[in-house]
Amino acid sequence: MGGATASLRGLAGLAGLVVVLEVLPHTGLVSADYLPPASDMAGALWHLLAEDTFWTALGDTLTGWSLGLAIAVVAGVAAGIVIGSVPVLRAVTASTIEFLRPIPSVALIPVAVLLYGTELRSTLLLVVYASFWQVLVQVLAGTQDVDPVADDTARSYQLGRWGRVRYVLWPTALPYVMTGVRLASTVALVLAITAELVIGSPGLGHEIAVAQTSGAVPRVYALVLVTGLLGVAVNLVARAVERRALHWHQSLRREG
Repeated sequence: MGGATASLRGLAGLAGLVVVLEVLPHTGLVSADYLPPASDMAGALWHLLAEDTFWTALGDTLTGWSLGLAIAVVAGVAAGIVIGSVPVLRAVTASTIEFLRPIPSVALIPVAVLLYGTELRSTLLLVVYASFWQVLVQVLAGTQDVDPVADDTARSYQLGRWGRVRYVLWPTALPYVMTGVRLASTVALVLAITAELVIGSPGLGHEIAVAQTSGAVPRVYALVLVTGLLGVAVNLVARAVERRALHWHQSLRREG
């Protein structure tokens, strides 16, 4: 009952926003040249859905996002487990990680352009760099949360390093891993669209830049709406995967 009420309130808020966007340009408070009515945005979105170029751009964005995210997750999990399970290695790399992690990914745009131009690899460079740190930091936190008693018990049963990683470290770190993946999925989408918008690599960001240059304001807003909906979809899928992977975890059992 409470969930249905919350959903209805969310829909009511969305409907209210649509009404405001439709009425505001007609009041003269905001010029329709900069904020077209919601009906114009909807019309532009409808035309977008009928264009092959739109679906191609959407596919390019999803390709850059998915490839970059996959590379970042694999690299982040592998590096996090290796570094986190070796105390000496963690101590040696701590300063390097803290130095590289705060560097904004957009600062690497000139480097990406110099290396790869406007190709997909430029987008991948930015997406992987931004997403990698989200995963790595979470995995390192997970490795630090391992119960010493459980680890000592595994050693007393003469489990090797791989056995301790599989049966002790991984179950403890998995919730952190899934949090990192969820955060990285959103960051990857943001960087993919940013790269397309700034660099000009194929995708929705490039379509937004072209529409803005040509003065097609309703089309710009329609494309921005698509990116917003895509972000919501990515977050919902990431949360669904997280719930599926952590169905055994006590936090989800409490929610149930």
